[in-house]
Amino acid sequence: MSWRRLPITRVDAFAERAFEGNPAAVMPLDEWMSDAMLQAIAAENNLSETAFVVPDETSEADYELRWFTPKQEVALCGHATLASGHVLLTTAQWRGDMRFRTRHAGILVVARDDEDGYRMRLPAYRPEPKPLAKIAAAVGGSPVETLWHDGRYALLVYADPREVRALAPDMAALKELGDVQAIATADGAGDPAGADVVSRVFVPSAGIDEDPVTGSAHCVLTPYWTRRLARDRFTAWQASERGGRVGCHIDGDQVELSGRCVTTLTGEFLL
Repeated sequence: MSWRRLPITRVDAFAERAFEGNPAAVMPLDEWMSDAMLQAIAAENNLSETAFVVPDETSEADYELRWFTPKQEVALCGHATLASGHVLLTTAQWRGDMRFRTRHAGILVVARDDEDGYRMRLPAYRPEPKPLAKIAAAVGGSPVETLWHDGRYALLVYADPREVRALAPDMAALKELGDVQAIATADGAGDPAGADVVSRVFVPSAGIDEDPVTGSAHCVLTPYWTRRLARDRFTAWQASERGGRVGCHIDGDQVELSGRCVTTLTGEFLL
């Protein structure tokens, strides 16, 4: 039997060490395969995201980038973008920024931040106040403010980080509400993580009940909290079971997120 061998690297993104942050598979390809095959590979990997990159044929970017959960393709994924930058900047010994062309989020940029870290630029998604009674009931607790972004991001703001940590959402009810990313957040004052902002993220409709660390959620959190905190940058802790730290900075219509990555597996996917 003749096998097709595809390189695969598994990376914990927004992680200081292995088993922290959000795991993503990164798979560089020479050319695109069918969407059905990409989805099947992502389902087999069974991680919150598998990122596929193909050399870009235009002058806009270095690579094309797409992301798949085990259930569906997504319009934006931050942690798998950071992981993709980590893999390519490391293996190619790339000197400058790594530019990714995406289908729905435009050009995304990943660059080295220091010896061990990376920073990436993503679109800023500014949420607006909106009643979200069904989503709030499914997530639980007593949010003091609810906001919405038309990318289907629901932002629920709580008075205390302990309430965010204690949430036990009704995942079945949340899934019934459709393709929604529910973000629970609070000021981090007094939280043991020592970050300015604490959050958790739930996306059961995408096959991810609780996402460990979510870059796209921080596209919403960054414009909200920089306004609330009256400064242009802050530190964030996503309080999932794995946990992960994100540096957040607002720059006009973009956010710059920073974090570290840890490679946990390299090998070949056999087809």
